[in-house]
Amino acid sequence: MAKTLQFRRGTTSELSSITGAVGELFINTENNTIVVMDGSTPGGFEIGAGGGGGTSWQAVKTSGFTAVSGEGYFCNTTSSAFTATLPASPTLGDEISFIDYAGTFDTNNLTVARNGNPIQGDASDLTVSVERSAFTLVYVDGTQGWLLKDN
Repeated sequence: MAKTLQFRRGTTSELSSITGAVGELFINTENNTIVVMDGSTPGGFEIGAGGGGGTSWQAVKTSGFTAVSGEGYFCNTTSSAFTATLPASPTLGDEISFIDYAGTFDTNNLTVARNGNPIQGDASDLTVSVERSAFTLVYVDGTQGWLLKDN
């Protein structure tokens, strides 16, 4: 008799209210990641992006945008400063990376808008003004919010 492996699926919002059974797998259809449940954490834990895991790097950004968990952004502020807005409903372990594409953050800053969640425990947006900055933010919880993973 053939056996079938079936994954449940849903968007980030849909999965955020599911705790699932220990080891149960879901597919996040919004950002193409696999989510494993531990039986107690709503939304479970993402274990990798589709297509090999890691950061999904996006084309160079030259104006404001809303960042997506699991993605990396080359930010070109040569023409003007702009804002990258963090996701409104992040989950534990969400990561987003930013790189100063043209070495111009010192003259035209990148602002990382917190979108209601703290950054480094502070209820303020992050202004990046150091030339050639490259950093990753990882979300931990509602108290500390987004923390610098590397810089």
